Amino acid sequence: MDKLKKVLSGQDDGNADGSGILERANQASTLSWGTRVKGFLICFVLGVVCSILGTCLLWVPGFGLAVFAVLYSLGNICALSSTMFLMGPCRQLKTMWAKERVLATIIMLVCLVLTLCAAFWWKNNGLALLFCILQFLAFTWYGLSYIPFARDAIIKLFSLCI
Repeated sequence: MDKLKKVLSGQDDGNADGSGILERANQASTLSWGTRVKGFLICFVLGVVCSILGTCLLWVPGFGLAVFAVLYSLGNICALSSTMFLMGPCRQLKTMWAKERVLATIIMLVCLVLTLCAAFWWKNNGLALLFCILQFLAFTWYGLSYIPFARDAIIKLFSLCI
């Protein structure tokens, strides 16, 4: 509404604030909070279903590993992008690359690509499975960064076990 008021009053000078296309798309979003929550839930559930389906198809002889790698990676991408409904794309990208999440984000994305490379290009089942495990661990660590003190609690728990 404020953007509309600026345009109608002639105070809007285009893109002078330096915002890009994602920022303008985020500002122009007309989704209500209820619609955003529904979009989040649908995208997140779709991601979980893809990951579980991929895991179930892992043991199919011949093509199981390739299907698993694709569905598991697609599931992680859906689950990760589901939060864009709640935060918006710009804020999601900014928080992904924040200093407390940047390492987990990089490891997760690199392992995602390496999972697909190991399954299709290198045809190495062991490596694909290893990269999926690393992808899962990085995604979990990334997710825990949004919960206050969760990472500290996990570190303390593991230090007590050792």
